[in-house]
Amino acid sequence: MSPVLFYDPVCQQPYDTRTLHARALGGTESTLVRVADALGAWVMQHNRTHDWERYRRPQRLAGISHVIVNRDSRALPVVRELCGPGVRVYLWLHDRFHPRARRARWLAATARLLRESAVTAVCVSDWQRAGVEATLRSIGVADSVRALTIYNPVDDALRPDGTAVDPAKLVFFSSPNKGLNFALDAFGGLRRALPQLRLLIGNPGYKEGDTVRRAGVEFLGALPQPRMHAEVRGALCTFAPNFLIPETFGLVFAESHALGTPVLAYDCGAAAEVVGDPQQLLPVSAAARGYEAAVGILPARWRAGPAHVAAAAGLFDPLIERIRRWQSGARPPAAPDPRFLLSAIREQWLRLLS
Repeated sequence: MSPVLFYDPVCQQPYDTRTLHARALGGTESTLVRVADALGAWVMQHNRTHDWERYRRPQRLAGISHVIVNRDSRALPVVRELCGPGVRVYLWLHDRFHPRARRARWLAATARLLRESAVTAVCVSDWQRAGVEATLRSIGVADSVRALTIYNPVDDALRPDGTAVDPAKLVFFSSPNKGLNFALDAFGGLRRALPQLRLLIGNPGYKEGDTVRRAGVEFLGALPQPRMHAEVRGALCTFAPNFLIPETFGLVFAESHALGTPVLAYDCGAAAEVVGDPQQLLPVSAAARGYEAAVGILPARWRAGPAHVAAAAGLFDPLIERIRRWQSGARPPAAPDPRFLLSAIREQWLRLLS
């Protein structure tokens, strides 16, 4: 029996290994499944009502010595009740933190337990960890709570397979709140300059997004990962012009590279750390931030006019220029990054838990 337990107190619905292959699953949940399965660890979810193999409803398990709490330190009292006071506790953080953020208040509310349990905070990028460490200092627990980085894993089996690339195909596979409206506005400008372009949009399924019909745009809905990966393989690029919610890791970046597909993204959050190629990044301009600040509160169907004006003013020209270059033969190479291979990440977790 494994001495390691992952406890998820925040998932919207239960999930397990079967879910990863059968339906859409968010990046955090799919990452937890991959790591827990690689370690042969137990998984509990606050809203699970039926046990399946190592995936259990909340209950006492004998022999647990290490508990990894997913995302929310407010679950520490539950973990202590289930596992007793002697277990080693880790807080696996996937979200952005800074001292004034709402999640910083979650940490502050549990500062005593964080200190008493000498919790280790596991971050998913160095960029994210900097904010976590600043938050730990701000709530006075940095002397007893250590933070470290373990990247999210990509399945070792993900490799380029020779799929023919369609130079007119772009894909967006992220939660809609990660810049989908801006991406659609930008794509409108792209398509006026490059009328053959198509944009395929997938959604992990935990947030609703705009599905208003637009020329060249196809909404695929919530796709299981194998289907999503098949679409990414044949794309010119993964189109991710997001600066509204900075990626703390960006699994879509790492998986796209593993499949042989480059990424077109803004240099925001952990993008530079994970993508690692300046050819695939653009700076976030003051004009882009100003545009989104002005139209961000508008319903998607009302953004067409401002987007047309912005396109005429050249807001989307850097994206157009980059796509043109890639279509003309300068598409950058992409390959699996050894930093993110599941086999390597498994060893890092094993060293931590030992």
